[in-house]
Amino acid sequence: MNRTLRLGDADQGAKPKDPKAFLAPFHAMMAPGLQNKGMLRDEANAVWRSIKEYPDTSVRQLQEFLAQAGFNRRPDPSGVFGYRTLASLRLFQEYVRTVEKDASIGVPDGVAGPKVREHIKRWQDQSLKCKWGQYTVAEPTPEYVLWFSILEKVKKHFKEASSIALEAVEKFQKKSDTLKIDEWDFDPNQIHLIGIRRNHDVSAAVRANDDLFILLLSGMVFKFWGSTDPNPKLAKAGGRKDEPYLVEGQHLYRFGWHKVSDAKAIYRALRPASVGVLVFRNRDASNALTEQNILKGVDGPNATINIHWSGMGTSNWSAGCQVIAGESYINQANELISCRAFAASTYDQLAAGKTRGAYNVISDLVLSYAPPEVSTMRYTLGREAHLNIEPALGKEFAELTLKKLRG
Repeated sequence: MNRTLRLGDADQGAKPKDPKAFLAPFHAMMAPGLQNKGMLRDEANAVWRSIKEYPDTSVRQLQEFLAQAGFNRRPDPSGVFGYRTLASLRLFQEYVRTVEKDASIGVPDGVAGPKVREHIKRWQDQSLKCKWGQYTVAEPTPEYVLWFSILEKVKKHFKEASSIALEAVEKFQKKSDTLKIDEWDFDPNQIHLIGIRRNHDVSAAVRANDDLFILLLSGMVFKFWGSTDPNPKLAKAGGRKDEPYLVEGQHLYRFGWHKVSDAKAIYRALRPASVGVLVFRNRDASNALTEQNILKGVDGPNATINIHWSGMGTSNWSAGCQVIAGESYINQANELISCRAFAASTYDQLAAGKTRGAYNVISDLVLSYAPPEVSTMRYTLGREAHLNIEPALGKEFAELTLKKLRG
């Protein structure tokens, strides 16, 4: 490995004869015109990379290192630097930066330049393994076990005493990616994301990023922040006054893209797994998820309620999607990790070398640590009050955790 490696590089003889077919499993949710490009979408605005072949085996060497060091549960020996290699390399950079606390590796940008290669050689010489790769469902962190206990308690609670919102879901007869209570599944072998909704019933003309997200995967817990609710200002700018609020409960999501038809802005995101999820709409002009809006029933299925980036976190970029801020996150050791130095607030800053920060961490973890047989993620959305079901958390858990994340 003696040259700079980046997305789109391929080893000698590894370049696929049909790049469009090779990328099809990842590009299926893109608009047809973008699917047919046969190119890989990079981080910065408008940057797409063709697959270019080089006369060596540097990409396979990188892929083997990332798998052996524990940054990829789905080894990719293809010799093509694709999305999983990008995700795993960024996690390696993030791990050195935050767990080893060695900032010399630079910004986690998914480019294996001279400084990154120095750290890879150091890891190889010392036979180092990352802690993230050593946790498993069989050997998890204590907090991982606690969250699954909470999820089971929440399910039991609502089976015994349902809510108006969940009753509306139970009555919905068409197919959707929103699951009825009996279908809620908390198998730890799956990837789970929990959304904790706060202040949804408080009217706001401009809604803030004031909600929590808890990622449970491979025995670990990571915490992020953003919004589970639409920003009325953004929704109205898009031409709707009855902005959608994702219903509470469990939903199926999978790898996909946001802004699927915009070649300059499209980026990796989680999308409803098939036909779409169910929403309540702001039909009473309250700019809030009120009981009156819930009583008017669900709408959907809606295939556009994605889980995507919300800039640094200073603005809520949701017109109905679930959005995650890039400024900071809390890792598996309950340490606050700041991405402020390189996290972009806008698309324009991506072109200047910044990244999506903490949002990249969550998307890279999902892509790198999903078990080979897992193609979907279960997203369970609840309210802050539901955490009171578990006394070990304390009634101020969400507020205090958000305060920590926002500094």
